[in-house]
Amino acid sequence: MDDDTGDRAMRTWGRLACAWAVAFAVLHFYWALGGSRGLDVAAGPLAEERPGWFVAVGLWGVGAVCLAGAVLGRLLAGPRRRGPAGWLLKALGWCVCAGLVVRGAAVEVLLLTGVAGPAIQVSPEQRLWTLALWNPWFLVGGLAFGLATWAFGRQAHPRGPA
Repeated sequence: MDDDTGDRAMRTWGRLACAWAVAFAVLHFYWALGGSRGLDVAAGPLAEERPGWFVAVGLWGVGAVCLAGAVLGRLLAGPRRRGPAGWLLKALGWCVCAGLVVRGAAVEVLLLTGVAGPAIQVSPEQRLWTLALWNPWFLVGGLAFGLATWAFGRQAHPRGPA
């Protein structure tokens, strides 16, 4: 594979991570603006009650964090940077990857094994959607950010001054 094709392939992962984060942000903003489709199975009773803290932090806040993740994904799709900026992007990329994978896998394991016990009230519908959609969605995002970060780190250093 020539350098141009290799660079394009590596940048694809960053673009996918960016698109994943934008999709998740749009979903949270839709819910924050009053949309309800899918929120009941994602948030349970909070979806119906919609306390102010949940809307502010759980919907608007998570949407904003997702937009920051989209910027990170886009930066990981770009040329590798030298020095602290490059190290920071790689560190952030690996942290996002780890956080998403751990979140997706941990909740999946907790629900499948029942380790959390009756302390966690999860309806059968919530359980199904969490196992079939939400946790795999987090795992896909973690994979996208991990591959984007890996590809970013494999790029040749740019020539010239930093």
